[in-house]
Amino acid sequence: MTATHIDQVRERLEQRGTACPLEEVMELCPELTWNQVFLAIDYLSRTGQVRVTMDVGKTYTVQAYRPVAAVATTAA
Repeated sequence: MTATHIDQVRERLEQRGTACPLEEVMELCPELTWNQVFLAIDYLSRTGQVRVTMDVGKTYTVQAYRPVAAVATTAA
């Protein structure tokens, strides 16, 4: 897996701005395989760049974290 796959997934999640089911992340990145998206989300989750949660219906949801500096800049 290359850094570009990770960057693509992270950027698409940041552009979306809200949490979305894992299956929808696949739709955000149609040029990537399921494995590429899954490995990118795994890496991004382990490095604290996205949050992965599971709801009551056992659906995994993914959301990008906005950098703290970006939050402070937009709030000012």
